[in-house]
Amino acid sequence: MAAELNLVLLGPPGSGKGTQGERLQADLRLPYYATGDILRAAVRDETELGRSAKEYMDRGDLVPDEVIVGMIGERIDSAEAADGFILDGFPRTVPQAEALAEKLAELERELTAVDRRRRRGGRPPAGRQAHLR
Repeated sequence: MAAELNLVLLGPPGSGKGTQGERLQADLRLPYYATGDILRAAVRDETELGRSAKEYMDRGDLVPDEVIVGMIGERIDSAEAADGFILDGFPRTVPQAEALAEKLAELERELTAVDRRRRRGGRPPAGRQAHLR
């Protein structure tokens, strides 16, 4: 079995995260997880975390990090992500990054690479797009 490949795509809206994520998913055959898609699916499927998220959303509040991290954790701990995963747009804050690092450590996993999309609608400067461990 090959080593797992765990990727995070970061950047502002419209910077190409989704496009790159779809390409990487097709090329690498890894599950692609966009935070918004995970959130909508959990609410639609009425999972425990989805019901919790819906309460916040119905009040017009932001869904707290612990709920989002819980949803991400379920996905990256699933059988479909055993060989790796691609996260789109998560983490967005330092506390989210710390929570993700804790979750990955708990699962005895680590990130392979982070791709930071720096400019809207354009490519990041050469040599500055990926940070490998």
